[in-house]
Amino acid sequence: MAQSLRVLLFNADDSYSSELRGCLLRVPGLKIVAELDEPSLLPQAVGQFAVDIVVVHLDPNVDHVIEIMRQVLEANAGLAAFALSEHTEGDVVLRAMRAGFREFLIKPLTDEELDRALAKIERVDAGRKEPGKLIAVIGSAGGVGATTIAANLAVELSTLIETPGRVALVDLDFRFGQAATILDLQAQFTIADLVDTHEQIETEMLNKAMVEHDSGVRVLARPHAFQQADSITAAHCASVLTALVDTFDYVVVDGPSRYDGGGQTVIDSADHSLLVVQLLVTAVRNADRICRELAQSGFNLDRLHLVCNRVDCDSGFLDAEQVERTIGRPMFATIPDDWKAVSSAINIGQPLKTSWGRSKARQAVVSLAQKLHAPSRQGQPSAHHRGGLLGRLLGGSRKVVDSGSISGAPHNTAPEPA
Repeated sequence: MAQSLRVLLFNADDSYSSELRGCLLRVPGLKIVAELDEPSLLPQAVGQFAVDIVVVHLDPNVDHVIEIMRQVLEANAGLAAFALSEHTEGDVVLRAMRAGFREFLIKPLTDEELDRALAKIERVDAGRKEPGKLIAVIGSAGGVGATTIAANLAVELSTLIETPGRVALVDLDFRFGQAATILDLQAQFTIADLVDTHEQIETEMLNKAMVEHDSGVRVLARPHAFQQADSITAAHCASVLTALVDTFDYVVVDGPSRYDGGGQTVIDSADHSLLVVQLLVTAVRNADRICRELAQSGFNLDRLHLVCNRVDCDSGFLDAEQVERTIGRPMFATIPDDWKAVSSAINIGQPLKTSWGRSKARQAVVSLAQKLHAPSRQGQPSAHHRGGLLGRLLGGSRKVVDSGSISGAPHNTAPEPA
């Protein structure tokens, strides 16, 4: 696919969730911006999120879901919707098409059938405006440097685009986020001020809620009060991010800080997710768990990139190659240990570009920004045998599947990257 497509997914069958999400997320450029399991929420979600396609799994309540979607599609002329079902009876297909679905897809859904259906949508909507790119920077543990990388990456991306003021930085650590502080900004309004609306967020609302840095980067800060964090849901995150990518060329997200419903929403809708690790067993173990959880939920791990921070410091027995072998993913980028420059920049609230332009850390972030701005085709990761100290600490070997996803036993608890 030449363009990106934003999908609203409805599926009330948990047993089919991983397979369906996996099939969708294997499509290059396709992003799931919201996922519902209650049909009554479909009218509100369609009004709240700017999406290109609604994919609706009709089973098991075929008649009820078709009727709700008939009302939704009557109220939203031109909205593309795909129906998916194991039922092939003529009356079911006919009722779905009369309700306004553009395509009726049969289970089990194949990549070829999905590609053919999406190609029709792409031809119809060939003239639409392409949304910006969403980049999520995820820390595998507290203190690995995800916020520093996110803030400096946003600044460097702003130097690579022609129009100033087209890069946004969003803080999704709603309690302890420091994205604004690290750039010495005081935000009057925050993301909490955007989540009270059930409608699509307008550009004017975004501009009022964001604060501008001297570099041109506009920052959406975390809430001022702890209690405000409790009111921000996964749907709120999806709505805000959808509005941002419609307004900015790049949206760099510091977070998610937890791998919960909101965190999965961010990762599903991101063009690139940067998983930041350091050469510490705690960070690598969490990164390994994140990869396992994502693979089991159907996520395409080709969109997840490892970034190793503070390389070349005295890591005590670990190196980047061991991390690659352990997680089964190649290292997308490395940031050298440059404590003096980085700590000084943080303490005075300046990006590395301002006063430490020639530092090793800044040059590495520049390279990372250039790689994301003009991505080259990345090769598939190869399977490595797990061994050495890190392998013994993390456990036995596992299989690396052909898509680069890592299979393994499910975890009862999810990691909480900071």
